[in-house]
Amino acid sequence: MRVALVHDWLVVNGGAEKVTKALREQFNADVFALVDFLDADDRRDILGSGHARTTFIQRMPFARRWFRWYLPLFPAAIRRLDLRGYDLILSSSYAVAKGVRRHPGQVHVCYIHTPMRYAWVQEDSYLSDHGMRGPLAWFIRWQLARLRAWDLRSNAGVDVFIANSHNVAERVRRYYGRPAEVVHPPVDPAIFTLAEGPRTGYLVVSRLVPYKHIDRIIAAFAGMPDRTLDIVGEGPERERLEGNSPPNVRFHGAVSAAEVVRRMGAVKALVVAADEDMGLTPVEALACGTPVIALGRGGYLESVSDGVNGVLFPEPTPEHIAAAVERLEREGLCSGPAELRATAAPFFLDVFRTQVKRIVAASMGHA
Repeated sequence: MRVALVHDWLVVNGGAEKVTKALREQFNADVFALVDFLDADDRRDILGSGHARTTFIQRMPFARRWFRWYLPLFPAAIRRLDLRGYDLILSSSYAVAKGVRRHPGQVHVCYIHTPMRYAWVQEDSYLSDHGMRGPLAWFIRWQLARLRAWDLRSNAGVDVFIANSHNVAERVRRYYGRPAEVVHPPVDPAIFTLAEGPRTGYLVVSRLVPYKHIDRIIAAFAGMPDRTLDIVGEGPERERLEGNSPPNVRFHGAVSAAEVVRRMGAVKALVVAADEDMGLTPVEALACGTPVIALGRGGYLESVSDGVNGVLFPEPTPEHIAAAVERLEREGLCSGPAELRATAAPFFLDVFRTQVKRIVAASMGHA
């Protein structure tokens, strides 16, 4: 069976890319994407010894830095990928990957991370975060409306949806009118291992973009000068965030996967404050035996249980984040590191592979 695996864009090695890596390895698939601007180490990790086959967006002027400005061209670009000769199409989609052209006799299974967040879920915050007002905001809203219409039409080419969470499955039902079976994204237990030894301070592992609310986490720790916070990750917000940070907050930029695991196993808790579709980083921390302080919304509710393996706070404000940190310091949890790791077991790689194999086999059987 020949398998094509379509990803939206390959730029960073995040949660969606870990799903694509797992699917590529499981099905020995050829990978396609709008663009591939991964560095050599990330490309080797996600794609092995191969390369992604890309679209004309890859060759557009200034695409390496500004490819997102070609958003109106994304549907046409993804439709021009030639997938003839493949028996199965797998798409790992959070934007337009699911809109590839399906040919007669092919089966298309879409692992959906979310319907396009900026088109369906967070249009207003997307415009606000990027400082878009006046005529530019009007133009972007018009483009997003066109994109939503295309997005709905493209669903006809998908045979089966697999959602990364119950949160996203509900969005698929609400916006698309389609059912989706839930298979949580995978955590490799051989990489994210149980850590022993002393734990000090707190940790953020995140892309530094507005919706992650890193500024609010920093503000919370500014009011707790006796607590330290380490921030791992890069993004367009770094310069602004670092310039406004107190001495007890330290930035480390992008680090190796091994260093992420080491840091996760050496802190009192991971702190996350975004309203995520699913959120894989908290599960990785739990696999290391580390509790999670998380916003009590969205996908985090599917991995973090208040008082069991973490502390939930109701609003992404500095005051609520600080209160959650102080609660963990004061009350602790009823689970030790081994019990915390056990709560991550339903997300382990072997569970993911078994569930995806079952769904794909059933889909091919009904083709």
